[in-house]
Amino acid sequence: MTVLTQSPARPESGGPPGGGRRLVEMVLRARELSILGALVLLVLGTTIANPRFLSGQGVKDIFLNASILVLLAVGQSMVVVTRNIDLSVGSVVGLVAFSAGKFASGGDRNVVLVVLVGVGIGLVCGLVNGLLVSFCRVPALVVTLGTLYVIQGLDYRIAHGDQIGAADLPSSLLSLGNDGILGVPYLPIITVVVMLGVGYYLRSYSSGREYYAIGSSPEAAMLAGVPIRRRVLTAYLLSGALAGLAGVLWLARFGTVVADAAHGWELKVVSAVVVGGVAITGGVGTVYGAALGALLLTTIGSVLVVLKVNSFWQDAITGVLLLLAISVDRLLALRVTRALKQRSLASAAHRAASPQSKEGRA
Repeated sequence: MTVLTQSPARPESGGPPGGGRRLVEMVLRARELSILGALVLLVLGTTIANPRFLSGQGVKDIFLNASILVLLAVGQSMVVVTRNIDLSVGSVVGLVAFSAGKFASGGDRNVVLVVLVGVGIGLVCGLVNGLLVSFCRVPALVVTLGTLYVIQGLDYRIAHGDQIGAADLPSSLLSLGNDGILGVPYLPIITVVVMLGVGYYLRSYSSGREYYAIGSSPEAAMLAGVPIRRRVLTAYLLSGALAGLAGVLWLARFGTVVADAAHGWELKVVSAVVVGGVAITGGVGTVYGAALGALLLTTIGSVLVVLKVNSFWQDAITGVLLLLAISVDRLLALRVTRALKQRSLASAAHRAASPQSKEGRA
């Protein structure tokens, strides 16, 4: 993960040079490790209270339940990093799950074709969001809140109060959500592959680092020649495509789908991303942290069920974690800014005191 400071030059599109970049990456790595540590402590504590929590089926259920949320968090991270937001992902999942189910129940459809249909619907939704935000310059919050309700209405219109059952779906599609390779379910495998691919692109390609440049300082990114509109549009397209894929996986995982599938998940996805260290103000965070945030929230839900705690507390805990994450982000941003400023002043003082500088003045 890199962050662009305000500079008109475009060296690899991103980040404070040298030690500054290493400092930011070290802070983010510590943030992700702290989430992982909290996750380990949560699992160990629950296992002590209920040893069956870490049974083979229990672990499998956690990863299956987290897979769709992680997939959505990866797409949301791309959008949030550019200082935008996508509140329509939950409704896109519901629309795709029901529409793909309708399509698949029409005959023995090939599972790849069903996936392509779902991803295609998601791409269309992402295209609408991206065009309105990037080219029409409408605030992302307004656009995606509006498309959330439009897509929900369209979903209810298509459903007409019906539901799709597992008996209507081809076995190949249901096996995608319940079978696996060597005991590892397909859903976590697909999610990990997508996460690693997106994470590698954002870190290793100059065009990937431009997303962080946009979120860090849109003005500096524009001066550096970053194609802001194209990158923001691409972020929304990816978010829509992954929401479409998540809709198909939702259908394959649960089999029975109604019109309000994934209702309210947009806030859960945003919470996972922010808890995972992706700053809501843009320019900071990784998809790996977002995935850990999604896994943490999913595990908390499973823990509360195992401990027979009222499900109300899951929302309360999520809210507390969200507030803590935003507060920590703000404190870390202030500390990093102060540290970078001190390093910059020390570097300037060192150059002023160097023999070459004195010879130049002489």
